[in-house]
Amino acid sequence: MKRLSFQFIAAVMILLALRVGAQTSNLRQDEQVVFYPSCAWQSGDGKWWDVEIHGCVFEPESRGLALALLRKGLALGDVEMTAAQRAIFAERARLFMVDNERGKRLAIALGNQTHILDASGPNGHFRTTLRFSAEEAIKLRGNTGDTIEFQAILPAGDARKFMGVVRFCRPDGWLVISDIDDTIKVTEVTDSSATMRNTFLEPFHPVPDMAGLYREWEKAGAGFFYVSASPWQLYLPLAEFVLSNGFPRGTFQMKVFRLKDGSMASLWEDPEKYKPGAIEPILKRFPRRRFVLVGDSGERDPEVYAGLARKYPQQVVRILIRNVTRESAAAPRYQKTFRQSPRDLWEVFEDPAAVAQIRGLN
Repeated sequence: MKRLSFQFIAAVMILLALRVGAQTSNLRQDEQVVFYPSCAWQSGDGKWWDVEIHGCVFEPESRGLALALLRKGLALGDVEMTAAQRAIFAERARLFMVDNERGKRLAIALGNQTHILDASGPNGHFRTTLRFSAEEAIKLRGNTGDTIEFQAILPAGDARKFMGVVRFCRPDGWLVISDIDDTIKVTEVTDSSATMRNTFLEPFHPVPDMAGLYREWEKAGAGFFYVSASPWQLYLPLAEFVLSNGFPRGTFQMKVFRLKDGSMASLWEDPEKYKPGAIEPILKRFPRRRFVLVGDSGERDPEVYAGLARKYPQQVVRILIRNVTRESAAAPRYQKTFRQSPRDLWEVFEDPAAVAQIRGLN
């Protein structure tokens, strides 16, 4: 009997140890996590909320040779850099040189519960959608308003903190889906050399008066999604740019990119293929929302947005295109692109202050 009791106790202890381990992220001390701002949306019948958690697990690598190779791949190898430019380049290039970690299962503390996320893929990214009843969501949010924080649960002895935020988006009202490059940030995408310099060597500069326009919309009740064909490796500097220049906080949708899967020259290729797939899930999650799509004429934003407006005519109520190619609204490009769209749906602008007021969206 004593022998059986000892075996029983040992089995219980093992099970408890496994349970504790299962509630902890399998993250090593040399691995790091970035959580991207995520969104929660309500079901059509109002019975539950879905909360998406998205992030990346990676291990930083020594820079040395890798930094020089990356600089060459960006066609910046022959550019003489100042000390300030070298510092900017090292900071923005660092997440292109990491070792992405697959098979990592993170545990997070959200509210008073622990949740185990889906394992990270070969590119280090993980996505998990957690579902809460309407009653659970009310308790989860408490007195925090529309935004709550969560934290990764790390192994014993690991004192680091990896934090994330979730924004609860109400099912009605209006949302702004905004491009970044040459819409709110000066990038000069029509000039590849200037694009590389503005992306990797220079401080980010805002498009004048766009932050003020966006803040006016935020005061009117708008929420914001920043959708860019730039890679997730640039999320941290872009998020800092958004906040430091007075743009409203928002959720980001960016392109997954790995050097193993393509050259650096392909970083900004095919936005027309990427953006519809990034924007449509947002439209589907918020069928009662009305959307303002903001982009620029330097790439294919007019064509992408026009296609989405035809497919979702009840939701896309305004398209605003910042003119960086010096084409008026009467240009053949726009006449062809918007030939099936009402004229009051779209607007080409140069001065944000001249954008016609958006009425009746609340």
